[in-house]
Amino acid sequence: MNPIIREARPEDRPFIKEIARLTWGGEDYLARVFDDWVKDGNFYVLELEGKVIGTAKLTLLPGKVGWLEGLRVHPDYRGRGYGRMIQNFMIDLGRRLAEQGKIEALEFATYFLNRESIAMARKDGFSVMARFFNLGARVEDFQPEKPNPVELGMNDLTLGIIPLGWKFVHRSEEALEWLREKGEAYEVNDFKFLATRDGATFTPLSTGLGCIRAMLPAMAWVAREKGREEFDLMLPGGMKPVLPGLRRLGLFLWDETDEPNVLVFRKKLPERSVIKPL
Repeated sequence: MNPIIREARPEDRPFIKEIARLTWGGEDYLARVFDDWVKDGNFYVLELEGKVIGTAKLTLLPGKVGWLEGLRVHPDYRGRGYGRMIQNFMIDLGRRLAEQGKIEALEFATYFLNRESIAMARKDGFSVMARFFNLGARVEDFQPEKPNPVELGMNDLTLGIIPLGWKFVHRSEEALEWLREKGEAYEVNDFKFLATRDGATFTPLSTGLGCIRAMLPAMAWVAREKGREEFDLMLPGGMKPVLPGLRRLGLFLWDETDEPNVLVFRKKLPERSVIKPL
């Protein structure tokens, strides 16, 4: 039986949970977002002989961006071209959405050691538009300090590309509204930071070494309140010179490197065809 790619359905949950359990040492987020992704749409699975063996998602982000995420293939079926099959399907989907005027580009982020995904992306015409450091921290290494919830303003968005977890948006009024809806913002010692709603990942909105030192106890407080023992920070690649200082603050990289370990890719799509009157 030939594999088929179709929209995900609620009854696919057991297959998705199995793929998540076998990905990233069981730390994959796929099972946690399953319900939301099914509801949101543009969530697809690859089915072979009645079993879901692969997944992919396209999420509409501000700025007419089609954000690609959740590309997975069950470990037992890797190396057989299924990843490429799903990738091709998602790029074709992006082209159709561009023809409808819904998006203008495809973007995604990946870990720097995800060589297969990076190679496929470059072959498909994606290029790196931004680099970030994803650093880890342990709640127990800080004396948690309660921050104040705040509402973001445009002046708070000092970066041209703003991370919220592993999604990245381009600075704009539309992006500001999206960040307010999808994330949480806090302030401590006059410094503001963004947090994902699960307290897993934080984005400092002031990126000096002293600013981050002042914010870490508040981030630890938020993470602890969300039931987490560890949390991550997303920092722009330009902070490479202060990487030793970040390590002294108790931050760590999951794999030893002095280069940014998160790559954000972009592929501009053809504009919608316009038929001019004769």
